[in-house]
Amino acid sequence: MAETRVLTGAALDAALDDVARLRITVFRAWPYLYDGSLEYERDYLASYRTSPGAVVVGAFDGARLVGAATGTPLEDHASDFAAPFAGTGLDLSDVFYCAESVLLPDYRGQGLGHAFFDAREGHARDLGRSHSVFCSVIRPADHPLRPAGYRPLDAFWRGRGYAPLPGVIARFHWTDLGESGETEKPLQFWGRKL
Repeated sequence: MAETRVLTGAALDAALDDVARLRITVFRAWPYLYDGSLEYERDYLASYRTSPGAVVVGAFDGARLVGAATGTPLEDHASDFAAPFAGTGLDLSDVFYCAESVLLPDYRGQGLGHAFFDAREGHARDLGRSHSVFCSVIRPADHPLRPAGYRPLDAFWRGRGYAPLPGVIARFHWTDLGESGETEKPLQFWGRKL
């Protein structure tokens, strides 16, 4: 059984390469199909070193990092993620963005997803944030790489009080497995009041 720890300072720095490798491994699977590189991941995760409001929650089996969840004040994240909130009435300074939760398959179904959200939502409250959001990629139901029997995480997210935010969709680019270049992907924001 893995345990979770909030990582800060030197522990956060020491874990970022492992977080990068986890992102590459977990996001290769459906629905992300992400063909990532360690170089890109290191650059992407650098903001967690510089944002004073960022948090990284690690799931450890002994000394081995088997999962991680990240979060940051929304205004500290990519503008591609903040732009969809224009016209929603939400002030970005009230919103905490739960960026990713990545967990190796053998550790799923053991309560770590809840621990990830609990830690990030608690951190957001400590920062005075009133709303928590995350986003999930939108893929067509008939996508040829959709696995048979795939079960989305919607029920888990709804059970935590999250719901899709109507019309709040980010657009982000990455290279899918088997493709030669980046393509745009829509990502649906989900949110809840804290």
